[in-house]
Amino acid sequence: MELFLLSNGKLADDAPLLGYAQPQLHAMIAQRGITSAVLIPYAIIRGDQQQRAVDLSVSLGISVRSIQDFSSAVEAIEQAELILVSGGNTWFLNQMLHEKGLVVPIQRAVRERNVPYVGWSAGCNVATPSIRTTNDMPVRSTVVLPALGLFPVQINPHYIDAHVSGHMGETRDERLAEFCAVNPDESVIALREGSFLHVSEDRLNYFSVRDEDFKLFRHNQPIQRCYDVSALQSLVPFRCD
Repeated sequence: MELFLLSNGKLADDAPLLGYAQPQLHAMIAQRGITSAVLIPYAIIRGDQQQRAVDLSVSLGISVRSIQDFSSAVEAIEQAELILVSGGNTWFLNQMLHEKGLVVPIQRAVRERNVPYVGWSAGCNVATPSIRTTNDMPVRSTVVLPALGLFPVQINPHYIDAHVSGHMGETRDERLAEFCAVNPDESVIALREGSFLHVSEDRLNYFSVRDEDFKLFRHNQPIQRCYDVSALQSLVPFRCD
């Protein structure tokens, strides 16, 4: 199984999409001889979904087609060499995956056919057991919480621990600590911008273009700042070297 779970898609407006992960993505594409990918853009509500596919084609150097261009979404996944899942609204994305009947096909593609999965922001959220640690608003009244479950631990993308002047609400740390208090058997990995987790051949690695840490939240334990994945060894079935 190969997963790229990225906190965000860009580091700047004029930066290439997934640019900060290009070395690892290009290496994977070259090693596998991948020539095309299927993009799942459902999370994009107000942006141009077709342009997202064009941007990814340029960034990754392969042909990228939106899943909506196929006559059958399920068949598109069954034939995909690479699955890309865009950022946007996690709630809407997860609901569409369920409504389109794509959850099991994606799981089978990744787990049985070893098709790489690349998800950023919302696409990272839906790769975990549920979308309960997203930062997004539930924009539809019908809510689906279970997600793809490709990665066994909850993730909070776009993590920031800065204190905004004048903000009197709970911090992100407080919200994630609340999640762990209500769900004491679960943990949360908080990923900063410009960072991602990579699972390849049952081995887990962490990358940060800014050499920053990620945080690990667990019930009744101090928040842990981590620069490598060794702290996750008891939580994941992958090697954490």
